[in-house]
Amino acid sequence: MSTAPVYRPRLRRRLMLAFTGYALTVSALFGLFAMLFVYAVEDGFFTGVLRQELQRQQAHHATHGDWAQPAQDFIRVYRPADTLPADLAHARIQRPGDRELSGDEGRHYHLQPLGDDGTLLVAEVSRQLVVRPMRQRLLLWLGFWGGSVTLLALALGAWLAWRSSAPLTRLAARVAQSRPEQLPLDLAGPAGPDEDEVGRLARHLAELNQRTRDLIAREQAFTRDASHELRTPLSVLGMACEELQRHAPPGQQSTLATMDAAIWQLQQTVDLLLALAREDGMPGAAPDLPLLPQIEQVVLAHAPLLDRQDIALQVDVPPTLTRAWPPALTRLLLSNLLANALAHRGSPHIRIEADAQRVSLSNASAAPPTALLQAGAAGRDAGVKGEASAGLGLGLSIVRRLAERHGLRLELTHEAGLTRVSLIG
Repeated sequence: MSTAPVYRPRLRRRLMLAFTGYALTVSALFGLFAMLFVYAVEDGFFTGVLRQELQRQQAHHATHGDWAQPAQDFIRVYRPADTLPADLAHARIQRPGDRELSGDEGRHYHLQPLGDDGTLLVAEVSRQLVVRPMRQRLLLWLGFWGGSVTLLALALGAWLAWRSSAPLTRLAARVAQSRPEQLPLDLAGPAGPDEDEVGRLARHLAELNQRTRDLIAREQAFTRDASHELRTPLSVLGMACEELQRHAPPGQQSTLATMDAAIWQLQQTVDLLLALAREDGMPGAAPDLPLLPQIEQVVLAHAPLLDRQDIALQVDVPPTLTRAWPPALTRLLLSNLLANALAHRGSPHIRIEADAQRVSLSNASAAPPTALLQAGAAGRDAGVKGEASAGLGLGLSIVRRLAERHGLRLELTHEAGLTRVSLIG
């Protein structure tokens, strides 16, 4: 047993996730750029101080031939003979080309070569660092404002998602609660210059439903009127044919019997068309009724025609077999399948059999068209009608449509010269 799909507000969730993801991405990039910026500013400051000291030392060296005492107490001059701090010497071995190195116990060095003899300006800036002492507070500040922006984006996304999806949700609810014949044209409000996309969708949906209803009404009216108009001439033809059969010479009886069979088949088709023209087809659910008595009634109703054509009809249906089919539906389906078998039989033997899954009618005949067999094997002949079908496709199409309306499936097969039409369900 199928169950209704569970409604999940995916549109709202996707909008909220999109806004949240965008806010998180922007916050993360902003935090990264902010940290890079403050570190770059700090490093630029120390680089500028060292360049100023470099110029001062070069000027002093040009005048006095020696290096001067640095102006800043965190800067020292190391001549080639001087010994560098142990942690700085170790760091230079690890990274000989770098001018910014980290030492032990939080020390941080900036280097600037003074001359070709290997003299260095070394600035130990651990006490002058600004970013490192406030790095934790800076990260907390960035995290706080990033989280605040994310929450704001989440709230904005929720509001926008609700504003965007609420009309669609109301539209879906109204359509689900409405019957096709009661679907209002103003599903999302009156049309006008301020109509939004949802209102336009609702209006076009209602207009499409109205056009579909009008089309179905025209089709039903045409089928119903055509069927009613056909019943009277068919009844007149049937009575005239019976009268002719009573008075015609023996040589014409075969021709009149063929005419009578064609009239009978047309009457069955008209009954099917009338059933399809009704909105609900046949009366609704019926209790389980024995199937064999219903089949016998159909056979007895057409006994004169079967006798005139010398048909040997075999009924193989268990007496205890039941079906929850409306009796009128059973009569219409079996009568039309029997008419099809009589019109396309290749021998005077027809068999009706049934089990718990299907009711089948089989007879020897030429193979139906391949397209009709392929469609019938799938349970849908879809009105297939070729030159070789001689009306077979149209008749089965009407039977199939009526059967499907009541949850049944029509299947057509042909094996070893035997054509079988089955109602499954």
